[in-house]
Amino acid sequence: MVHAVTSLFQRRVALGASFLAAIALVIILNRRAPGAGDSRVAVQFHLSNIAAEAGIDFVHHGPTLDAKLDNIAPLVAALGASVSVTDVNNDGWPDLYFTNSRFGTGNALYLNRGDGSFVDIARDAGVADVNRPGEGVSMGAVWGDFDNDGLEDLLVYKWGYLQLFKNMGDLHFADVTEAAGLRHWMNSNGAVWIDYDRDGLLDLYVTGYFRSDIDLWHLKTTRIMENSFEFATNGGKNRLFHNLGNGRFEDVTDRMGVGSTRWTLAVAAADFNGDGWPDLFLANDYGPEELYVNDHGRRFVLSRVGLESDSKSGMSATLGDVLNRGRLDAFVTNISVRGYLFQGNNLRLNFLPELGRFQQGAEGVITDAGWAWGAQLGDLDNDGRNELFIVNGYVSADRDRSYWYAMSKIAGANGNVFEDARSWPAIGTASLSGYERSRVLVNRGLAGWTDVAAAVGVSDEYDGRAVALVDLFNRGVLDVVIANQNQPALIYKNTVVPANHWIAFKLVGTRSNRSAIGAEVTIEAGGTRQLKVVDGGSGFASQNDRRLHFGLGSAGRVDRAVIRWPSGTLQTLEHPTVDRLHGITEPGR
Repeated sequence: MVHAVTSLFQRRVALGASFLAAIALVIILNRRAPGAGDSRVAVQFHLSNIAAEAGIDFVHHGPTLDAKLDNIAPLVAALGASVSVTDVNNDGWPDLYFTNSRFGTGNALYLNRGDGSFVDIARDAGVADVNRPGEGVSMGAVWGDFDNDGLEDLLVYKWGYLQLFKNMGDLHFADVTEAAGLRHWMNSNGAVWIDYDRDGLLDLYVTGYFRSDIDLWHLKTTRIMENSFEFATNGGKNRLFHNLGNGRFEDVTDRMGVGSTRWTLAVAAADFNGDGWPDLFLANDYGPEELYVNDHGRRFVLSRVGLESDSKSGMSATLGDVLNRGRLDAFVTNISVRGYLFQGNNLRLNFLPELGRFQQGAEGVITDAGWAWGAQLGDLDNDGRNELFIVNGYVSADRDRSYWYAMSKIAGANGNVFEDARSWPAIGTASLSGYERSRVLVNRGLAGWTDVAAAVGVSDEYDGRAVALVDLFNRGVLDVVIANQNQPALIYKNTVVPANHWIAFKLVGTRSNRSAIGAEVTIEAGGTRQLKVVDGGSGFASQNDRRLHFGLGSAGRVDRAVIRWPSGTLQTLEHPTVDRLHGITEPGR
């Protein structure tokens, strides 16, 4: 009995120490960093838009919807620009897929030629002509090898019917949606591949935005908008599809308890609590974020982890080890407009193992990025710390006319009023948080963050939606790809100070899913730890290069790299060579 009481006391002391350490970290992190262009920050990289010279001339076109929505059509139809990264033909060069969102416009699959140029092969490959009346229009896409044949397959999510394309090899795809049991009308703005039961087969989680009974081109009612600006629950139902292993999927949403209707705009999947099972993190519009904790593949549990009372307008969910603790944190974009609405972005520092909750770590330049959409965490200068790239801007029209006053009036009305799109004031040619520049936040460790966008060459004012990080030219440097709403795509080629070292890993699963989605790599170098996870979709309407890239700064040696495969297998690599990409196949089969 004395031993039990002593153990309990020791656990409480340890928990108290963890809590104090957590609070100290948050306080230190929240020190306000200098503003944009601060001369005290030594910029170690530069970004140049090379889209034209690379042969990428993609321009997004937004949807044209039912005339009953004409009064606010620019607002409702301001989604659909996305970009996702894959190596479609396994030649070692990453390729890019962009979505269009208007009937008759084609999606683009840019094949990386390996010489600095790209060519659009989407039409010949069979993945261009997907935006058709009666079928819906593209909102985004994610890549994953759902049948473990070594070729990356493509899921296009839409305001309309989902489409699954099987990679047949030789740069050709077959539409297998019907055969796979995935022909569902979803009105979706996000999806992620996840092996939630760790059986080695990729499952699929698709978010709902508008309800699935709504056809935005043939409206039966205009009562389609949110029923609350803070805690809306009348959005589309999210769905989880279990991979049965025979080319078919089964809808297990209700059985697994993940059918949120909170207007989800983005989802990220990873093991947040360290138990080995991937969880689901949702960024919801008009409401709080949600974390569904995976109970050993049997069900998901919506958990109270410090997210439930902080209601904002979640647009994007991106994951990264912000403080190099060997822990995945989450960054969520929200709306910030001085004089009308200041929600502020969320930096959710992960203290689930110690405290059972996330701690808010956003302050200063982290919080205010305008009407922020897509964001990604990645080491842009190879110094060993993640930077943060955020794209912004909602509707850019007349620079001299703002819709914010009209927006504030409808937001103050009764829910029964603003749920009906006909009640909203006409936007006409007004802008709503338009012409906002992107943010590039340099991570200075415990000293905070600094916006260096102008200093590194990022000055565009497009309406950014999706952003993806990828080593496009296999140089050991992360480049930045942006999909803009109704505007051209941007390809920012990165030039980094060559003194900084790096290391990267391309993982191939055997017992785990072939794409290795959900695998974690932790490296130890220069007295610090860094953790990254192979994602099946990240940010807003985007997917990064699944090769995991680590900056090392001046450290010319990695002590070890530990891979935790989705199957549970642990693999340790002692002193892997720096400044190179390592191809690693999972042992055990």
